Amino acid sequence: MEAAATLAHARRRMIATTGIVLAVVIFFAIVANQALVASMLIAVFGTARDPVFPTPLLDLTPQHIAIVIVSSALTIAVGLPLGIWVTRESGRDFRDVVSAGVDFGQVFPPIAVLAVMFSAWGLGPAPAILALFLYGLFPVVSGTVAGLEAVPPEVIDAARGMGMGNWRILFVVELPLAMGVMLAGIRTSVIVNVGTATVAAATGAGGLGLPIFTGISTENIGYVVEGAVTVSVLALLFDGAIAVLAMWLAPESSLD
Repeated sequence: MEAAATLAHARRRMIATTGIVLAVVIFFAIVANQALVASMLIAVFGTARDPVFPTPLLDLTPQHIAIVIVSSALTIAVGLPLGIWVTRESGRDFRDVVSAGVDFGQVFPPIAVLAVMFSAWGLGPAPAILALFLYGLFPVVSGTVAGLEAVPPEVIDAARGMGMGNWRILFVVELPLAMGVMLAGIRTSVIVNVGTATVAAATGAGGLGLPIFTGISTENIGYVVEGAVTVSVLALLFDGAIAVLAMWLAPESSLD
């Protein structure tokens, strides 16, 4: 019975992995075909006003992805250790301070951070990356804390009774059991960053926010739709990719 369940899980995992790979290939095949993108936009908006943004999506999409990956990597690199630390004996006294800090980063508008950083660093991706980093910390930290606190105390006691030290318990017992909830927090953070990364266009960093901002300023709805639809599909792809990653990394007991 258990072997059958394991086999079924492995089959679902392979199907999901194949599906997301195919979806990514199809997405980039469409993005790379500027003529196809133009024909779809013209079919909807006509030719009275050119609805196709001059810069190809194939140039804008990698810029957008790079901003999301860098900002999300920074968020994960800081958020995971921070979440782990406040659940340890040495960091529990600082939990309220850390929670207040990441809460502030979540409620403080990214565009406001962008304005402050722009005055200090000028044009480029750095202000946008910092804004997204601060904005994405809350789900990562809260997901890490929630996942670790959900580990049953009796499991930790059993591991300690087997002679495991604190660090070994963390990496061998707690983190694997908390992985599903932690990845859910990372998933939320990354998806939010995909959408919010459109603000990077305001500092000249490019990305898919460029056609959106240009379309709004020139009242060209075609530009707005071109950028917004691409961002939406990209968010779905990131969401699916992280969901598949969770199927590979999280224990089977935490998935179904």
